[in-house]
Amino acid sequence: MSGQVKAAFIGLGVMGYPMAGHLRTAGHTVSVYNRTGTKADAWVRDGGGSAHPTPREAAQGCDIVFVCVGNDDDVRSVVLGDDGALAGMTAGTILVDHTTASADLARELAEICAGRDIGFLDAPVSGGQAGAENGALTVMVGGTPEIFARANPVIDAYAQACTLIGPTGSGQLAKMVNQICIAGVVQGLSEAMNFGMKAGLDMEKVIGTISKGAAQSWQMENRWSTMVDGHFEYGFAVDWMRKDLGICLAETSRNGARLPMTALVDQFYAQVQARGGGRWDTSSLLHLLSND
Repeated sequence: MSGQVKAAFIGLGVMGYPMAGHLRTAGHTVSVYNRTGTKADAWVRDGGGSAHPTPREAAQGCDIVFVCVGNDDDVRSVVLGDDGALAGMTAGTILVDHTTASADLARELAEICAGRDIGFLDAPVSGGQAGAENGALTVMVGGTPEIFARANPVIDAYAQACTLIGPTGSGQLAKMVNQICIAGVVQGLSEAMNFGMKAGLDMEKVIGTISKGAAQSWQMENRWSTMVDGHFEYGFAVDWMRKDLGICLAETSRNGARLPMTALVDQFYAQVQARGGGRWDTSSLLHLLSND
């Protein structure tokens, strides 16, 4: 799709709200739906567009519809059924699911869309709330090259990188790879930070040094100082990380991959939840080590 399009955005959480805003800033006509209608109304007041009481009404007349909600069941609730987005879409339009969900759901939706001559892309994102707000998300896409080529110029409104990984489901599988990597990195960083603090080191100097070498990571650069201060109110919540890791672990029953570290970190996050930290960010693994 080139030029300005009519787009709908379903789900205005911490990611969807700014993503929809970038579409509007790019000059697209944007209609929105959110389960809590007051948030959709607030989004319209922020800069224009239109809010609707159902996903179907938001999607009507749109060239492309974006979904960014919580999990598989949430996606089905806003896409399928009489009031779902698909009920308002017509042949030749495109549905893009930015939710981190299962590859099975992606294949299910692709089949349903194909029966209605609607294009479908599974397109989970990475970059967190900051990436969404700054329009600098990484988007991992599953689908056909033809549908990707049409949707990509619109997705560019909030993406710094958007890559077609492979056929339907590949975007979700790539996001699983991403989350497995993050789980290991955050656990290693937490252990290292705890070790350094117990050893009495100046962690600002330590991080300033080792972040220039092979130990460098996004997590280290962006979370070390809040971790030292024992503050975990930033970024991606533990509840959502456990949801994502559960998807990863379920997928291993299909592909036979072994994820021993991921399973262990998932249990550590369960312990964080038991401490009341379900809404803490993922760096709160440190809390288990420094407050045992």
